[in-house]
Amino acid sequence: MKLTAPIYHLKRKAKALSREQSIPLTTALDRIARHEGCESWSLLAARHAATSPAKALYEQLKNGDLLLIGARPGLGKTLMALELAVEAMKAGRRAFFFTLEYTEAQIANRFKRLGTGLADYRDLFVPDCSDRISAEYIEKRLACAAPGTMVVVDYLQLLDQRRSTPPLDQQISALQAFAKAKGLIIVFVSQISRTYDPQQKPFPTLEDVRLPNPINLAAFDKTCFLNESGVRF
Repeated sequence: MKLTAPIYHLKRKAKALSREQSIPLTTALDRIARHEGCESWSLLAARHAATSPAKALYEQLKNGDLLLIGARPGLGKTLMALELAVEAMKAGRRAFFFTLEYTEAQIANRFKRLGTGLADYRDLFVPDCSDRISAEYIEKRLACAAPGTMVVVDYLQLLDQRRSTPPLDQQISALQAFAKAKGLIIVFVSQISRTYDPQQKPFPTLEDVRLPNPINLAAFDKTCFLNESGVRF
């Protein structure tokens, strides 16, 4: 189904409506759903889950792939990566979330925004918020990971922030070889350069990825870019 905005934006809109008109959140959600052409929020959520961009993208991924998800701040790139992790866990696979940006409490909040909870995937989801995250660190953590494991790195540019780690290009090359050898799927959340102008082209491309230091972008097998209205694979 085609929504006028990402579902988490619609939830935010419903919360604002609930406050402004002093009505129950469930009533506000249903109003938003009717505006989107559904009789209720529960029906909208069910239809969205069946046709979500993350589900469609997950079905295109294969073991050994490196995927880059890019967008300007606030457009849902981390949520998209977590949705991919959820799709993997629904298929019975483990998902690791390496982040130099979020705390575990913030990760739990992101799951709530997706309409689920960490407790639903306790045995499959592994968050890692260590300050030591690097390619070498990730490889050690995933030494025993099974093929098909979903790995999210949030985010690409932060791998380059410590002087004690190899250059970012070397880290990406190492993780590319590691993913191929182990049969893992590695998703990198990425910032987009501030020079990107959505008035000039609706979606960013690889040339708009913010790179403090050069890397070989051909290492990524697939890309996913988000804007205000949708997703482009």
